[in-house]
Amino acid sequence: MDAPALVELPTSDQALAWVEQRTAAGIARAREVVEHLRATEQPDAMEALRAWDEVALALSNVGALSSLLTNVHPAESVRTACEQAEVAVDKYVTELRQDRALYDVFSGLDPAGLDLVAARLLDKTVEDFRRAGVDRDERSRSRLADINKRLVEIDQEFSRNIRDDVRVVRVAPDRLAGMPQDWLEEHPVGEDGLVGITSDYPDTVPALMFIADRGVRCEVVQGFLDRGYPQNEPLLKEMFDLRHELAGLVGFDDWASYDAAAKMIGSGPAIPEFIDKIAAAAEGPMRRDLALLLERVRLDLPDATAVSRADSSFYEEQVRKENHDVDSQTVRTYFGFDKVRQGLLEVTGRLFGLRYEPVPDAVVWHEDVTVYDVHRTGDSTGDSTGDSTGDRIGRIYLDLHPREGKYKHAAQFTIANGVEGRQLPEGALVCNFNRGLMEHDHVVTLFHEFGHLVHHVLGGAVPWTRFSGVATEWDFVEAPSQMLEEWAWDAEILRSFATNSAGEPIPVELVDRMRAADDFGKGYLARQQMFYAAISYYFHTERPEDLTARMLELQAEYSPWEHVPQTHFFANFGHLGGYSSAYYTYMWSLVIAKDLFSAFDPDDLFDPVVAGRYRDRVLAPGGTRDAADLVADFLGRPYTFDAYAAWLAR
Repeated sequence: MDAPALVELPTSDQALAWVEQRTAAGIARAREVVEHLRATEQPDAMEALRAWDEVALALSNVGALSSLLTNVHPAESVRTACEQAEVAVDKYVTELRQDRALYDVFSGLDPAGLDLVAARLLDKTVEDFRRAGVDRDERSRSRLADINKRLVEIDQEFSRNIRDDVRVVRVAPDRLAGMPQDWLEEHPVGEDGLVGITSDYPDTVPALMFIADRGVRCEVVQGFLDRGYPQNEPLLKEMFDLRHELAGLVGFDDWASYDAAAKMIGSGPAIPEFIDKIAAAAEGPMRRDLALLLERVRLDLPDATAVSRADSSFYEEQVRKENHDVDSQTVRTYFGFDKVRQGLLEVTGRLFGLRYEPVPDAVVWHEDVTVYDVHRTGDSTGDSTGDSTGDRIGRIYLDLHPREGKYKHAAQFTIANGVEGRQLPEGALVCNFNRGLMEHDHVVTLFHEFGHLVHHVLGGAVPWTRFSGVATEWDFVEAPSQMLEEWAWDAEILRSFATNSAGEPIPVELVDRMRAADDFGKGYLARQQMFYAAISYYFHTERPEDLTARMLELQAEYSPWEHVPQTHFFANFGHLGGYSSAYYTYMWSLVIAKDLFSAFDPDDLFDPVVAGRYRDRVLAPGGTRDAADLVADFLGRPYTFDAYAAWLAR
């Protein structure tokens, strides 16, 4: 049997025509299979599921790559064509899931004789039809189709507005005291005699951490928090209303209840209960650390009554230096980007039994992108035992630096879902890191996001498209990535790639102090996460007329920070699109991640037995089992809140 093929991406001059042809061909293939399924009298269960999976594979191949190129391709015409492809796929998926004849086929299938995974697929397929409103009247189904189409358009416009709204603060060079020298060298003085600080992360993060001039920090945070406003406010209101209407049409009280029914949490009302549980657990640690932070602020600003967003990162850095002897500008000298990227590959290769082979001749959408074929080595020690092609299990693309028109955050995008014997998994990591030295926080972020990419590849050898890769419940998908962050904190692991310009590895004592300093503030950071989760939940369930006013109320209840006047954070809270009412999932996943990590020996994070069991029982199954069952299979028990609570309290 021939090895499954990889996606052959187009060159820049071919991209537009290639996207249009690929979209048309993929949807046509799906229609062909559907028509054959409709024409088959009384198909057996496995035959019908195979046909349905072929439809899913054809449509995912169009939709996944379109989603990526919408966010990364340099040509606006290609991005627009990909947005149109996403709309076309979503429209057809809605049409299929509201097809009563197809529903009757699948709901009438006899599951006897199906294996457990195939039976799970049948259950999920029937559930998808019902959640799409297939059993509603024709008028309702038509309205649902219109709603779904408009929601895709809104989400695209919402994301585009955030991506394209880059704010720039221009200041005199003498107001940049405190900024790293390499940053200053990369930001020359313009013809106007000023230096520009953009709202992109590689500018905003160090500016808020290091610039001593408070006025500059205030300008930077103002622009950063106001991106996407006012253009995104009416889009969000329309989004919330349409989602609420959709939920009602299929029998749910509100969108959060509809969305939560397919997640681990199970019900909408359980979301605010979880938010308040975390907020209560974080209350003591938050107040303790905020008092220390405010005490430090008052040394410079004696009249301060609270810590502002313009001051929080700067004074956290002062506390790290003064209380923990951790200077982030010294720390970052150990984290050159190229060394970090290579270290990441070596660490994850050793942990999961993988080898990454560069593919220098691969066609990419931008010259910044690097490509690697992923190979299994047969164990989790990283020692290669196979040849360079026969053990290939997937391909990854790393697009890690900012540029105009590119997605502004950090995320893993699917290029192709892996299906056993049919198609290898391919994915892209899209981030916005400095080309030179990195803050350690960004190193942690890189490990986190790479965790999604590894999950996508390792989970890409399952028999069904629906369960490929990161296909577990949405409130679990962050847990494996959050756990992988721990490998970016281990001193011996860091010393394997974190070296300064003299080649000296980062001192163990410095890493120990970094960990102690990182513990500072985790209580108020948890509360800030609950503020985001509350925005996500209550904006969907209440659909407030005045978004700013409701944001201020929730900020006062949950956030450690006071509101920055004349800013509208919700307008650039991109997770209101994809995560909708479920931003709580980051913290839900973290609770599980802390419990998963408890199974590893902190003195031997590469233990091949534990690492191999984790790889094979949690990551490799993809979505073939419920997440709670995957975790219990690995831990030997159900997950608990205990490890998270102990971490938060220490």
